[in-house]
Amino acid sequence: MNIAVIFAGGVGKRMHSKERPKQFLELYNKPIIIHTLEIFENCREIDAIVIACVEDWIPYLQDLLYKFRIEKVKKVVPGGETGQLSIYHGLCAAKEVAGEEASIALIHDGVRPLITEEVIQNNIRSVEEYGSAITTAVVKETIVVVGEDGYIDYVPERERSRVAKAPQSFWLDDILAAHEKALQQGRIDFIDSCCMMQWFGNELHLVDGPYENIKITTPDDFYTMRSILEARENAQIYGL
Repeated sequence: MNIAVIFAGGVGKRMHSKERPKQFLELYNKPIIIHTLEIFENCREIDAIVIACVEDWIPYLQDLLYKFRIEKVKKVVPGGETGQLSIYHGLCAAKEVAGEEASIALIHDGVRPLITEEVIQNNIRSVEEYGSAITTAVVKETIVVVGEDGYIDYVPERERSRVAKAPQSFWLDDILAAHEKALQQGRIDFIDSCCMMQWFGNELHLVDGPYENIKITTPDDFYTMRSILEARENAQIYGL
């Protein structure tokens, strides 16, 4: 079974949206999270979706799922205090859905709506063959690593640098075991699944994805997303 684990537990402080969390901001009369969910809903290889959501907004999300006919969602659970805990709650829900069936968990941000079906499929193939899939994109500019003193520590080779994106995918039992080990050690601050799995010594396989697969975090990201969606729509209409 292939299960998309969507985490939408944040409140979007950097977006400066006063009325609602960023995942519920609308673009083309549709909330960002619905744009995201529709990609997984329409992918034939996705069997189920679980969502970790801001607890107070779960009823609103459930109304949206009905309105936009998102039918693969099997569970909606409250998010956690940190992003790591929100993912853990989603993974536990995925395990309830999967039962004893060997399953792949594709962990994805609810505010990363520019994913493609091809990337989802490549993630699944990578987990089947290598046990993991970290979606990345080629770095377009020079990256510098800064030391604690504020000076540049070193400059990694651009050819060997990548931007980590999502989905980040694993066998469900493997990523759940890593989360439980982290909790046993009192760690709730891993920035993402990639960092956690590397910390515990797992080899991680990269999957290339489109650079525009951005996370909508700031107002600039929102306007970038709107421009990309408009360009895609024009390409359909005008055959560009």
